[in-house]
Amino acid sequence: MKKGLFSIILFIMTMTTVQAQNPFFSTYKTPYGTPPFDKIKNGHYEPAIDKGIKEHLAEIDKIVKTKAAPTFENTIVPYSESGKLLSRVAPVFFNLLSAESDDEMLEIAQRIQPKLSEYSNKISLNEGLFQRVKAVYEKRNESNLTPEQIRLVEKIYRSFEDSGANLTGKDRDTYKDLSAKLSQLTLTFGQNSLKENNKFEMLLTDEADLAGLPAMIKDAAAAKAKEKGKDGWIFDLSAPSYIAFMKYSSRRDLREKLYMAYTTQCIGGEYDNLENIKEITKTRMQIANLLGYSDYATYVLRNKMAKDKEHVYNLLDDLYDAYGVAARQDVKMVEGFAVGMESKDITLMPWDWSYYSEKLKDAKYNVSDELVRPYFELENVKKGVFGLATDLFGITFKKNTDISVYHPEVEAFDVLDENGEFLAVLYTDFHPRKGKRQGAWMTEFKGQYIEKGKDSRPHVLIVMNFTRPTETEPALLTFDEVETFLHEFGHALHGMLTKCTYESLSGTNVLHDFVELPSQIMENWLTEKEYLDKFAVHYKTGEKIPAELVQKLIDASNYNAGYLCYRQLSFGYLDMAWHTLTEAYTGDVIKFEHDAMKKAAVLPVLENTAMSPTFGHIFSGGYAAGYYGYKWAEVLEADAYSFFQETGIFNKNTAKSFRKNILEKGNTEEPMSLYVKFRGQEPTVKALLKRNGIEK
Repeated sequence: MKKGLFSIILFIMTMTTVQAQNPFFSTYKTPYGTPPFDKIKNGHYEPAIDKGIKEHLAEIDKIVKTKAAPTFENTIVPYSESGKLLSRVAPVFFNLLSAESDDEMLEIAQRIQPKLSEYSNKISLNEGLFQRVKAVYEKRNESNLTPEQIRLVEKIYRSFEDSGANLTGKDRDTYKDLSAKLSQLTLTFGQNSLKENNKFEMLLTDEADLAGLPAMIKDAAAAKAKEKGKDGWIFDLSAPSYIAFMKYSSRRDLREKLYMAYTTQCIGGEYDNLENIKEITKTRMQIANLLGYSDYATYVLRNKMAKDKEHVYNLLDDLYDAYGVAARQDVKMVEGFAVGMESKDITLMPWDWSYYSEKLKDAKYNVSDELVRPYFELENVKKGVFGLATDLFGITFKKNTDISVYHPEVEAFDVLDENGEFLAVLYTDFHPRKGKRQGAWMTEFKGQYIEKGKDSRPHVLIVMNFTRPTETEPALLTFDEVETFLHEFGHALHGMLTKCTYESLSGTNVLHDFVELPSQIMENWLTEKEYLDKFAVHYKTGEKIPAELVQKLIDASNYNAGYLCYRQLSFGYLDMAWHTLTEAYTGDVIKFEHDAMKKAAVLPVLENTAMSPTFGHIFSGGYAAGYYGYKWAEVLEADAYSFFQETGIFNKNTAKSFRKNILEKGNTEEPMSLYVKFRGQEPTVKALLKRNGIEK
């Protein structure tokens, strides 16, 4: 037998064996039907996605060929319950693509993205399916449907409408081409950002270069160098490394070097994203135009609480006016401190802000990260974060080592209601590593739904990039890292406590400018002594965090509130500028960004730096024309937390109302209606302005 033929036969036999053993093709024999990560290999994803697409399209064809007149039961229900195989494999693949990726997975993603785009278009542009959905939609208010069923019909109909179902002829083909192109562009954008971020490292070999850095930061950098077989200290662009160096290093030249590396990512070179940005915004605009809208923001905002561009700009501009004086005062104060500290004139540059701001904060409040870290040992923080959910909602968390995880550092927990009833599985993934993207996020491997009378509970994942333990110290978190943990945990509660019938309405499947309410409200407890006393103890002595230190945290909670608000506003203005374009932008991406953000810029802007090339939220995530939602939700959560303050921060009735009216309801009702049921009134900006010290 020829060697080449033998190789082909061997390859076919190997692939046949892989397919036969594909864990996605059979019912999971695991606790709660969780993904069997110990059995899933990279070679399983693409065949499972291919089969999932084929099966789902067959299910759709069956719905279309139903001879009976369209009804909720014979059209909407089977549609919402279809695609089971794909809904098992896709969340696993795409979640691990962000949290535990490798080159092979990146290649698989490039191959399957066109397939998924084509498959999505085959459903959304299926004329027979759309006509059946439309028929149910038009009679939704006269068919004895429940409010949740009506909400589902409306959501499904709008998803078809937004995906070009009303288009005809060549316009349909154009939409298919544009949506496929957009999927590929956003995927490439995200992969470029990850690769560029992983590429950079700053190796220091002279201990003098570590001036100002706390011992724990130096230990972490030394461990990173050792892991890579190098002598010295490595700093990179991962959040714990970059933020710590910028905050503590007294070496201005090295801060500048790291800052420039961070803010010039994906500008030219192998992983350039400048052209991707032009093409992404152009393609989004073309899709919006094709569907009859002047720009992408107008198209997107119809399905958000804000409803239109005017309401978004009203929010941004109102906050711009309210916080302007405070923002400029914050910068003037830090710059004045820097001049005094250095005993010479100094122009405050972006790479100076974190350093001098932290020094001033320490001098003013004596509450540096290093003072606080010993009270925020990760294991204690986990108890505190989980314990807050117990105090408010009665739920408990029990580690389950029988549940397979995708990385040894990941933990899995059974989440139980106050009566011991199973609610959800929660996975936690805390530390940065190669193949894991920046930031922090909550997601799901499976959402919640009720099928045939059985409540199928969710499998939720929260991912962070926190300070690692060193050879001599456990993982000691900064105040900001604990705040981030509470934030993502709030999203997790939204996903875990949901009680809906249909998965597409459950948990965090709410309007984008409402989804941050459950996450951001959780951050408020972090400056409450009554709460901190439950878990914030010194990792060596067991001493509770001192009352005077907590008071300093409270006093410092509004430190630079004006600057921080303006920073967020600049991101919101940038997002809106990119997505209110009515003509394709062909100019200088960096200049466009600087022009869009200059209104809220309070520090010097460097000509050759930009955030757009790595602004994943809007160019590869789900926040295009939606970044304002963080500030929108901040107004909601400040108002909501003021209600807890009025009634008691652990008040069971208030917590029960928040759970019942917000966390359990998903997208089954209009968000403002749910909020009013909880709060008794619509929110105002007063609570936020009061909390930030803008209004007394």
